[in-house]
Parts: sequence; C-alpha cells; structure tokens
Amino acid sequence: MKEILIQKIPAKLFILLKGYGWYGNFPTWDVAKKLTTGYESGNIVDRVKKSLLKVVKGEAAYERDSVVFNEVEYSWELVSSLLFIASLNDNSLNIIDFGGSLGSTYYQNCFFLEGLHSLKWNIVEQPNFVKEGKQHFENEMLKFYNSVEECISCTKEKISVVLFSSVLPYLEAPYSILEEVFKYKIEFIIVDRTGFTLNDKERITVQKVPNFIYKASYPCRFFSWTRFVDFFENNGYKLIYDFDALDKVNIPSKYKGLVFRYKENA
Repeated sequence: MKEILIQKIPAKLFILLKGYGWYGNFPTWDVAKKLTTGYESGNIVDRVKKSLLKVVKGEAAYERDSVVFNEVEYSWELVSSLLFIASLNDNSLNIIDFGGSLGSTYYQNCFFLEGLHSLKWNIVEQPNFVKEGKQHFENEMLKFYNSVEECISCTKEKISVVLFSSVLPYLEAPYSILEEVFKYKIEFIIVDRTGFTLNDKERITVQKVPNFIYKASYPCRFFSWTRFVDFFENNGYKLIYDFDALDKVNIPSKYKGLVFRYKENA
C-alpha cells in the first residue's frame, strides 16, 4: 500500500517532501533534471572556494564537497594507485583530474606525492570553477582547464592518468565524455567514488544536498557494473583492479573505485 501511494505522488512534490539523500528511479535524465537546481548554481563554487581556502591557509585539514574537516579521510587505494602509476613514469605524475572542483583531491593527497620527481595536477572543470581556480588556487603544480583537449594541448609532458572522482554519475552523457578521453589512449584511467546498482540495472535518481552544506539538488546516475566495465573493455581498456570507495548513501548500491589500463600497455 505504501508503495502504491508513493507512486501516485507527483515526482516534484515527492522530492520536496523528502529530506536530503538520493531518491527516485526516473525514466530519463531530462525528467530528473527538471526537478533539480543543478551544478550551475553560483552558491556551490562560492562555498567550495571558501572551504578550500581554509585548507590552503592551514585553518582546516581537508575539504570534500565544500565541507571542511579537522582530519583528512584518505583513500589509501587511490594514493597507492597514483604512486604505482608514477613509479612507471620515472617517478613523475601528470594527471588530468576531470571534474576536480578547485583541487580537493590534489590537496587531500599532495602530502604523499611531494617526493615525486615531478607532479602536474591538471583540473578540467566548468568555466566558473576554472575562473575561481586560476584566480585563487593555481600554482606551478596545479592548473585549471575548460576541456581535456585544451589541457593536453597546453601540457608539454605526456598525461599518465585521468581521474574521474565522483563526477561521472553527475554527467548527462558520461559515456560520450569517456569516448572523448579514450581517443587519446592515455595509459591509465581511475574511476573513484562512483555508485553502482546491486541489480546491475542503471538507475537515475535525484540527490538533495543537506542545507547546512549548500542548497542544491541534481540528477545522479547509478551505473550498471556490467555495462560500465564492458564499455571500457570494448574501447581498449582492461580493469586491473577495483576497491571499495569512501561514500555511503541511502539507497541499495555499492560505491567503488576502478583502475583501468590501456590494453596495449597492460
């Protein structure tokens, strides 16, 4: 009876009635998008900037999704993966962090990477993030670009890895973005903090952010594990290992990290 009543509630009202978290199973991305504010909201980049500036100034240890923490929560699997890739590239790392905000993952892990012979951390983001990043955070190692193409054309050294951390689920056409990256045949691709359904069927939801973080909502996709991995395999990439990611959500799912390597190098 409860499920029948829920199905009769208009989708927009259903989302409004719910608290923060992930809700719904929408037929298309467009249907879910109409119920949300999206990532374009100006308050998001402003909150992230203020929080990350506290990290840079030493007033906080760690920032994630604009929330600051007194202790850093590390993904040891991600750190070890980056160090492994660097070891294959003359102790150097030249990374594209796609959707890397203003440098959250860079600041989270730079302590473990400071011994590298060379570190270049290139973030590809939306124009509003790129503008703030260049103005407040860019340095010799940390750079900001509007596209993968722009980044590669401006970077002298070979890109050794592309990182997608908690970004593919929030893209309307994630497979198209991946295809754009595949054409460069970059040796490693790491996908981290990404949700997969337990029934192996793709699910499109709406995520509501807690108001104490910032007021926003956006569509969020939970992938089919089989389709996702097969897509990489069919485009020349082999899954060399996977690991449990840090995220926990309120719907049945598994959050994973995956490390892919171009088959010609594997």
